[in-house]
Amino acid sequence: MGKMKAAIIGTGNIGSDLLAKLMKSPVLECGVFTGHKPDSRGIARAKALGVPTSVESVSYIEKHPDCCELVFDATSVEGHRHNAPILKRLGKFTIDLTPAHIGAFCIPAVNLEEGLRQDNVNLITCGGQAIIPIALAISRVQHDISYLELVATIASKSAGMGTRNNIDEFTQTTKDALRDFTGVARTKAMINLNPAEPPITMHNTLYILCGKPDMDRIRRAAFDMEKVIQGYVPGFHIVLGPVLENGRVTLSVEVTGGGDYLPKYAGNLDIITCAAVKIATEYALKKGYGNNGDGRN
Repeated sequence: MGKMKAAIIGTGNIGSDLLAKLMKSPVLECGVFTGHKPDSRGIARAKALGVPTSVESVSYIEKHPDCCELVFDATSVEGHRHNAPILKRLGKFTIDLTPAHIGAFCIPAVNLEEGLRQDNVNLITCGGQAIIPIALAISRVQHDISYLELVATIASKSAGMGTRNNIDEFTQTTKDALRDFTGVARTKAMINLNPAEPPITMHNTLYILCGKPDMDRIRRAAFDMEKVIQGYVPGFHIVLGPVLENGRVTLSVEVTGGGDYLPKYAGNLDIITCAAVKIATEYALKKGYGNNGDGRN
């Protein structure tokens, strides 16, 4: 089979970066790039690339259901709350890049196969994608963790209106996912928007309280998971720790973007789009797209 058609709802930075990644994909192609702003720079760019576009947002997919089998929702919490039931009724596998938490949480490094069995998966947040896999890996070898705290720090220039309008949902959804994946009851999530010039690269810091940390096992678990994440987010790196100080374990990661559409400092957006494309690619492969007929790519 050829390529699976995917729709992108949302023509801002995240949607435009998704489009750039789909243009390079051997198994995915954009069936429609749709939003609601006729003057969107994303729409203009997509038209120039020869991609089908619309300003009818999800209504276009309702009217033309054959335009796609899979949908990326890169709108907002409010937008996805409106779009989700429509896409469910249409039978579209949906990857939600907002912190709406309507679908099941999915992190490719952790529960990809489970996510592929859902009809709607939620990618939590950039901080969640970056830190939760590491926290989970550590929780599997350190069983007495009593508290986890995630602090995401991103450049102000990489935080669009969707991010700014959904900060409450960002912190709550990330906190919930951190708790659900690790089983640690006490969790916290925060986000800092840093206006520094030149813009900083995305950093995420994890703080862990536990009884008797086994630092050798913690380090091995963290760096093993780093390699898994780098399989689909090449710019992901642990840059500090894990270190033990005053009874607290600290670890920091940095995410440098791939530069497909967004600046390389916008790793917070790149990690979300990389995760989305990884899930979509595996979904398409399972459906038989992009291979030569015998299951091999």
